[in-house]
Amino acid sequence: MSRIGKLPVTVPAGVKISVNDDNVVTVKGPLGELSQKVDPNISISIEDGAVELKRAGDEKSQKAMHGLYRSLVNNMVVGVSKGYEVKLELVGVGYRAEMAPNNVLDLVLGFSHHIYCNFLLK
Repeated sequence: MSRIGKLPVTVPAGVKISVNDDNVVTVKGPLGELSQKVDPNISISIEDGAVELKRAGDEKSQKAMHGLYRSLVNNMVVGVSKGYEVKLELVGVGYRAEMAPNNVLDLVLGFSHHIYCNFLLK
């Protein structure tokens, strides 16, 4: 089996996972709802607070899809429970980052202009 695909996805408290007949996984949590269509060769079982994905055969493409869909389901669970976080470290002279009003990140990275990133923060 795939080393990534064989690991079960643990479901934290407050997160609900459902699978419909079309092999679409829906994950609902405190931060929202996500859904993903899964390849028909991958079967999904939800037992005892964990999700396990199993593949039908040992073809190379099925092995690749096995790990891919396990990672996608795990990322969906993390996304609706904890959210997404990026920690950046600016190293060097002349680089700067600051939060401007209205949740805009102002980056000075050595270009001739500033780089602005908009964020929706809760």
